Amino acid sequence: MERIAVVTGANRGIGLGVAGRLVEEGMRVVLTARDPAKGELARKALEAKGRQVHFHALDVRDRSHADRLAEWLDREFGRIDVLVNNAGILPDPRGSRALDLSAETLRQALETNLIGVLSVTQALVPLMKAGGYGRIVNISSELGQLAGMGVGSPAYRISKTALNALTRMLASELADSGIKVNAMSPGWVRTDLGGPHASRTVEEAADAVAWLAMLPDDGPTGGFFKDRKLIPW
Repeated sequence: MERIAVVTGANRGIGLGVAGRLVEEGMRVVLTARDPAKGELARKALEAKGRQVHFHALDVRDRSHADRLAEWLDREFGRIDVLVNNAGILPDPRGSRALDLSAETLRQALETNLIGVLSVTQALVPLMKAGGYGRIVNISSELGQLAGMGVGSPAYRISKTALNALTRMLASELADSGIKVNAMSPGWVRTDLGGPHASRTVEEAADAVAWLAMLPDDGPTGGFFKDRKLIPW
């Protein structure tokens, strides 16, 4: 059966790489982005490589957008099998400190990196439950690990730590539903966010995401992974 996958924030970077990889794995992919023009360009770029993809506008900060996406998926496909919560922002510089963090900067990070993930997941999980199957992959970061918490980018760190906690909660709540929920760290990737000097490629990040998106029924849930390996929270 052809799986239906949604990738948020997929007009560039890791999201676009993940969308392309999932198509290669035989999935029908719906890529989403806030900017319809950029999303359509991304869709056309993948189609130029012979890949059939769909685009749907989505601002994860707006719950009504997530609800409309769910309604569209139900009409078009009657289900969704895979959700990759990739959309995210880094609103504060790496060297910034928590003692100087403004409430507004923290709010920006949480609205996209945490609340946005929750809203989209809440909107799409009913379709997964109806089908008795689902794989949810939350793109997190090692900067959110309590095991190695330190100085720098406090808003981003807090949002990703909270995302990791949400991952565990969702995995527990959905344990008997056929839906698996995991988080992963892509590492420092060469994207607009990571910069040109990052040590990892988009393809390396997309491989780990694809693995989690295709876990077998006896695969893990509620874990935090990097390169297909469990890492500390």
